[in-house]
Amino acid sequence: MKATDASAVSVSGTVFYWRGPAPFHFVRVPDDDVAFIKGLAAMFSYGWGMIPVTARLGSTRFTTSLFPKAGGYLVPLKDAVRSAENVDLDDQVTIIVELRRRK
Repeated sequence: MKATDASAVSVSGTVFYWRGPAPFHFVRVPDDDVAFIKGLAAMFSYGWGMIPVTARLGSTRFTTSLFPKAGGYLVPLKDAVRSAENVDLDDQVTIIVELRRRK
C-alpha cells in the first residue's frame, strides 16, 4: 500500500471469496500496511470499525466500506465492479481507496 495523499491509499492483493453472512469477493489489505489505516480510523470509522471509502479498480469507481477482520481490513469487491473490470477469483489487483469522513 502506498499513500497517495493524506487519506487515500493504493492496496494490492489477491481477490478471494468469502461466503460469510453475505457472499462477497474481497482483497485483504496487506498486514504490513494496516497500521496506516488504523492510525486514521478514528477520524473515518462509523462504527464496528467499518471505514467508508470511495474506491477505484481500473477505470471503475465505487463506494464501499473497509471491513475489519482478524486485526486487518478487507476491501469488498462488488460483482458489478468485478464484471466491469473483468476481475476473477485469485486475480492480483490494485485498488485505490480514499477514506471518507463519517457523517
